[in-house]
Amino acid sequence: PSVLISYGLGSCIGISIYDPQAKVGGLLHIMLPDSNQARASDNPAKFADTGLPLMLNDVLSLGASKSRLVAKIAGGAQMFAFSNATDIMRVGNRNAETVKKILQRMGIRLIAEDTGGNYGRTVQIDLSNGVYKVKTIDRGEKEI
Repeated sequence: PSVLISYGLGSCIGISIYDPQAKVGGLLHIMLPDSNQARASDNPAKFADTGLPLMLNDVLSLGASKSRLVAKIAGGAQMFAFSNATDIMRVGNRNAETVKKILQRMGIRLIAEDTGGNYGRTVQIDLSNGVYKVKTIDRGEKEI
C-alpha cells in the first residue's frame, strides 16, 4: 500500500522508518518498550526491542538503504493520571525513550517526533513522499 496507518495510539508509539530515495518504508505500532519485562507474547512487533529490528529487516529486504533511512515517531502519551505513579506506570514516556535509544543504536536518524501529552493520536505515512501525519481528536492534524 502507498499509505500506512496506525489508529489509536495512546501510550503506544507509531514509528515510521523511510528511505526517501527508494520510497520504501514501514510503520510499527509498539505497545511496550521491552519484551523481557512482559508476559510471553507470540507477537514480537508489540515491543520496541524486538519490533524495530523486525521492521528494519523488512524495509531493507524491500530495497531501502540503511544509510538513507530516517525515522519519525508519535504517541507516548500519559493517558491516565496517577497520584503516586512510579516509572513502571509511565509507559508512554518509557516507550518514547526506548524507541529513541534503539533508533540511535541502529544508526537511524530520528528527524521528527510528536510525543507525550495526555491525548491519543492516529498516524499515517505516505510512502510516495514520506509525509507523516498525526491526527488527534481536539488538536487537529499536522505533518511532522
